[in-house]
Amino acid sequence: MTGPIHLYDRYDEPDQLRDQLRRLLRHRVVIALGIVLGLLGGAALALSGAHTYTSTSEVLVRSTADPFGTVSVAADSQVSMGTEQQIAASTAVAVRAARLMGQADGTAAALEDDLRITNQAKSQVLRFEFTARTPKRAARGANAFAEAYLADRKARNEAAALRATRGVEQQIKTVEAAQKKETEDDDAAKALQSQLDTLHKRVVDINSRDTEGGDIVRRGEAPARPSVPGLPALLALGLAGGLALGILLAWLRSALDTRVRSADEARAALRTPVLGLLPTGHDENGDLPAVGRQGGDRAEILRALAYRLRGTGLPAGTGRLLVVSPRRGAATEEVAVNLAAALAECGDEVLLVDADPGTAALTARLPLLPDDARTAEDASSLPAGSRLVDAGTAGRFACCAGGGSGSPDRAGGSAAVHRLPAGSDSRTTVVVTRPLLEHADALALAHRVDGVLLVAGLGTTRRDDLRRVHELVGCSGGTLLGIVLDAGRRRGRLRAVLRRRPARRPEAETATPVVELPAQDDTLSVSRG
Repeated sequence: MTGPIHLYDRYDEPDQLRDQLRRLLRHRVVIALGIVLGLLGGAALALSGAHTYTSTSEVLVRSTADPFGTVSVAADSQVSMGTEQQIAASTAVAVRAARLMGQADGTAAALEDDLRITNQAKSQVLRFEFTARTPKRAARGANAFAEAYLADRKARNEAAALRATRGVEQQIKTVEAAQKKETEDDDAAKALQSQLDTLHKRVVDINSRDTEGGDIVRRGEAPARPSVPGLPALLALGLAGGLALGILLAWLRSALDTRVRSADEARAALRTPVLGLLPTGHDENGDLPAVGRQGGDRAEILRALAYRLRGTGLPAGTGRLLVVSPRRGAATEEVAVNLAAALAECGDEVLLVDADPGTAALTARLPLLPDDARTAEDASSLPAGSRLVDAGTAGRFACCAGGGSGSPDRAGGSAAVHRLPAGSDSRTTVVVTRPLLEHADALALAHRVDGVLLVAGLGTTRRDDLRRVHELVGCSGGTLLGIVLDAGRRRGRLRAVLRRRPARRPEAETATPVVELPAQDDTLSVSRG
């Protein structure tokens, strides 16, 4: 037997590249910030160096040794260029240069800051680079330091020659004194005379030695352009550097971001399909439900979600669906209400159960039909305590509240476990309860329904939360049908300010009676205080 053959898909890499680009482009603000910082840095560098000029002079350092007497010694061994470079950068040379430029000795330290001395390998040339605010001053500084260095080296060479001459002259005096004493011995006198002649020749050789020590092979000239690139070049460099910085920051933020940013990330973390992606839209009035009462992309996607669940996830007419979110803040109620409206539009008898006691009753925000609008059939078939919801062109469905007190300590889904309608009930039941990771109500209901639908916010839900939801639902014996991602809703500021809020109803009018859902052995009872 042979193992499975893995074929290379040449379309994988382009898809991964596009995915990486999409992740980076999510942080467009960070990339724009990097570009702005790069442009500001380039502009600041251009402004700081716009009036900076650099002039260069070069000095050939010669050896003061006798070139004919030191034939076997290499030229680079006769002169230590490292030592000469340090001497050229010394304070003594800077003081000489300040005097040549007509400045006080106290400005020597400032001149040293503007000087840069370099020496190429295997070269006896010192390069003096002087930077100043004006081209003429830059040229004067470069030439002044070159001349100051040569003057300093000449002074050192002359001092060394003077010391050597004095030593030889002292030897001459000693020989002459000994010659005066030797008047009788001719051989001794001739030897002293020969030694004296040698010492005189030594003095002549020392005095005839070249003490200049070098030549200026290149004089500094006034530069025609600043030493730094121009403003366009620096802005282009800043733009490139800022773009690279922005991409790096965006990549780091994308790598460290644990929130779900796309359907692929949600699918990978939850290991279930993404059944719907609610687009971002303006919150015109916030009425529930949207299906059957108003149009828009969100309403159409929620209608398509109901059709998909009815065809694949729920038994037609008798399904039980639990709608829950990982944490509070997702559009759980909106999805549950619109699913109920869409299922009613399909011809099903739908019962919406609000099992979240931590919020006000869902029925207070729904367009309820008055009691006198009920028919005799409705009165006999509706569960006790339920109300009819007007879903516009989608029809109507029943709704009963299990919360409303606003107290998170009240029992919600956990109290309804033993009263969940049995599978023989003729209605499709949609139960909405508290966030799964904040309360365990959903886990008590998960294995008693046909499927669990998770609602999460795109860009606000963390991948770790989705993984925990998958584990908890799987351990409780429930079936996770999929996830609905909500891109959020935005509301215009002016519209939010001018929008009139409805008057608050008295507490007696908003109170919802106790819900008793008839069943055979198991019924759903959700109490309202």
